[in-house]
Amino acid sequence: MKVNLQQGRNKIRLVVRTVHGFWLTITRLLREQFNKNIYTRILFTNVMAFVVSLIALMMFSSYVVKQVTYNQVEQELLRKAKRVNFALLQQTEQIWGAPNSEQTEEQVQGGQDLLKFLADIFDTRITIFDREGNIIGSSAQQEVVPGSRIEEKFVGIISSGETLISRTLEKETGQLIFVAAVPMGNNKDVIENGILLETKPSSLDLALNRMRSHQVVGGMVFLVIIIIISVYLAMYISRPISRLAATVAEISRGSYVLSSNDLLPDEIKDLSGQLDKLALKLQTMQTESRRMEEGRARLFAEISHELRTPLTAVQGFVEAIRDGMVKDEAMLERYLDTIYTQTVHITRLVDDILALSRLESGNIAVERMPVDLNTLVQGVAMSMETMAKSRNTSIVLERKAENAVVIGDGDRMEQIIRNLLKNAINATENGTIRIGVEVEHENVILTIKDDGIGIAADDLPHIWDRFYRARNLQSGRQLKEGSGLGLVIVKKLVQLQGGKINVDSQLGKGTVFTISFPTLNQKLG
Repeated sequence: MKVNLQQGRNKIRLVVRTVHGFWLTITRLLREQFNKNIYTRILFTNVMAFVVSLIALMMFSSYVVKQVTYNQVEQELLRKAKRVNFALLQQTEQIWGAPNSEQTEEQVQGGQDLLKFLADIFDTRITIFDREGNIIGSSAQQEVVPGSRIEEKFVGIISSGETLISRTLEKETGQLIFVAAVPMGNNKDVIENGILLETKPSSLDLALNRMRSHQVVGGMVFLVIIIIISVYLAMYISRPISRLAATVAEISRGSYVLSSNDLLPDEIKDLSGQLDKLALKLQTMQTESRRMEEGRARLFAEISHELRTPLTAVQGFVEAIRDGMVKDEAMLERYLDTIYTQTVHITRLVDDILALSRLESGNIAVERMPVDLNTLVQGVAMSMETMAKSRNTSIVLERKAENAVVIGDGDRMEQIIRNLLKNAINATENGTIRIGVEVEHENVILTIKDDGIGIAADDLPHIWDRFYRARNLQSGRQLKEGSGLGLVIVKKLVQLQGGKINVDSQLGKGTVFTISFPTLNQKLG
């Protein structure tokens, strides 16, 4: 016995574990499908919401319909009870509640037949009972057994004069039975008996079951419609998202193809618009990066070219000296001077490259202090008079404004003036360089004008290019060798301090550089 009991328990545990494992597997699969993508989420959510709503609606509607129908049946049964009461009152010769010894056989049989007749008409079972609850008449086929009673809850209607309706279940079949109890007689007479009507609404359960079947069929039809709508809605939402994902993949591969915003929901359209902006921004950044990379490669090539020339010269002269090919002291002196000049040129070139690199990367600091341009120009001109006299050139100051104060970095402005003045001296021989300072329309104008060799019209737009001067000849005369970055640095410094620089030149007649800086009053305003 114990062995069989233990085997039964083991089988039950095995079945429980199997069912539990199957449930976990189904739950995991459903969760994976639900979280797979937005398509399955929309489909699962809509179907589950519809099924739950349908079940709840069916239960609620079934309950409501059942209650309404039951109430109608009860009211109809109450009306039948009153009509039975009226029909029985019309039978004045019939005595209810009297002992059978006081009634003739015809009266007893007539009462029984009358109850059967009324029961057939109203499709109910009719029972008559007295104040004690004893059954004194019934429409049932069997005879009334002495001592038969009805339920106590129906007895009180005789004394109260009220009606009572209730529902009960048949003990044998469990079928629902509706019962209505009314006093027998009218308000004028003394109520001695009661009438009990019972009915089994077999057609009612059939109608309710038919209604449920119709609801299930209709629900299945609507479920199919919901699935179709959900599939369409999921595809309508997921398709543009898939296109956006494809667009992102194209962007990651470097292909900036803009997506179409036609016939898209507003949210997807906004996301697509932001993605298009991002694509354009990335395209601009890539273009700018490519341009900077090309510029950097070109700069390295230009630097290599500029450094190769002096280094080659230095290497050649050093090798000649090392190999003992230079015997003459004068030639050796010229070789050493050339080597020194080329090393100075290389040093200046490297310094200018570093300065330009700091300017272009924004790593150079510029102070904002009041600077008197007249005083600054005068100091720079005096320091460079010796260099100008070496080329038989004079520097003339033309001060046209007494108050020429600007906001800027004095050292950087001095560097600007010094570079431009040096270029003018190198380009001018046996001439004059004029430096003018004046105020026009809240701007301080600085002009540096020379009557040197000038710049050709074809070359004028390119003077701001790197290494321009190191590569060009003007009017058959080569300018004094420089880094070729001076004008580039000058322009960067001018722009860094909020100024503007322009140039005007004619070949053989000279060059004029014009720089404008905002005055102190304009800066403060």
